[in-house]
Amino acid sequence: MRAKRNLLRSESEVKVTNVELFFDLVFVFAVTQLSHNLLEHFSPGGVLQTGLIFLAVWWVWIYTTWCTNWLNPDLTAVRIMLFALMLAGLVLTTSIPKAFGPLGLVFACTYAGMQVGRSLFMMWSLRAHSPENYRNFQRITAWCAVSAMFWISGGFAEGNTRFALWLIAIAIEYVSPALGFRFPGLGRSSTEDWNVSGEHLAERVGLFIIIALGESILVTGATAAKAPASVATWGAFFFAFLASVAMWWIYFNVGAERAAHSIEHSDDPGRIARTAYTYIPLLMIAGIIVAAVGDELVLAHPTGHVDGKTAICLLVAPALFLVGTLLFKRVTWGRFPLSHLVGLALLVVAAPFYGAFEPWVYSGITSLILCIVAAWETFSAAEPSRKT
Repeated sequence: MRAKRNLLRSESEVKVTNVELFFDLVFVFAVTQLSHNLLEHFSPGGVLQTGLIFLAVWWVWIYTTWCTNWLNPDLTAVRIMLFALMLAGLVLTTSIPKAFGPLGLVFACTYAGMQVGRSLFMMWSLRAHSPENYRNFQRITAWCAVSAMFWISGGFAEGNTRFALWLIAIAIEYVSPALGFRFPGLGRSSTEDWNVSGEHLAERVGLFIIIALGESILVTGATAAKAPASVATWGAFFFAFLASVAMWWIYFNVGAERAAHSIEHSDDPGRIARTAYTYIPLLMIAGIIVAAVGDELVLAHPTGHVDGKTAICLLVAPALFLVGTLLFKRVTWGRFPLSHLVGLALLVVAAPFYGAFEPWVYSGITSLILCIVAAWETFSAAEPSRKT
């Protein structure tokens, strides 16, 4: 009997492949759906529901990214697995606007099927070639199967019951890596057994951040194209773009490269990957999504008084992004960058004065704060010993 072909990457195969980039296209649509969903349901309940869906979307993407860190996407079997996940992801994303309505069961079954199905594929791929990781995915599959029961039960339920069941389901999945996927009868995984490619994982997460920033720019352009031409409209358009550039600069100019170097040379890359590239990016991406909503609100009504919804978006978006990059750099650099702390302090100072400015001007103030952080970090980058 012929042995099953090894589907794992070699240590030299760290480059992101074209099929991985193709896979990401589904999540461009997902980010768009999330921002539109937040805009249409901007209430405490709507924010919580959108946040829960966002956690699910991110989790299915980052789990797949971990899998392609170990598997070789250029092989046919792995490509077919990714294409199947793409199709399921398209169904998942299409159902987002009505996930807490008539399409709840579709969303739940699709999500649970993606999580369990991909984990089973990993077990099949790893069994003959990586015993330690095979046992790891036995535990992951068990945890995903438990959470799937809550997802599907929530799909049959309605209202607050659905939200509660799905909240339990997502909590199970988010807690399990921190517990080492400890499961009765299967033992516990160690981060030292997670032989990850830091370069590949860093590039993949960076690409998702670019996806989110790209969606923000698309929203800005599409909304501006429909708005009547005026100084306020063009000012709002410019400041929205400036904020996107500043966020890109804050993450990529210094942070991403240093973080990739840190994880590549770590004695326990799995531990850094679990924290810096699995949990923390949620804050940065959430900030970008909220920024897209804020940009759309400002461009729709650039003059007049800043209402509470717009003020929340303009302040919370950069705050989330700065907190995310602050924690990311703390984990990968070993310190909190002073520039980010100052940026957060400036947002706190600006918060009470939102009623004194027109929306497009207040957007400019929050964008300027991000630019200050980006410039501070850039000018101090040449002096590694200084706090940035």
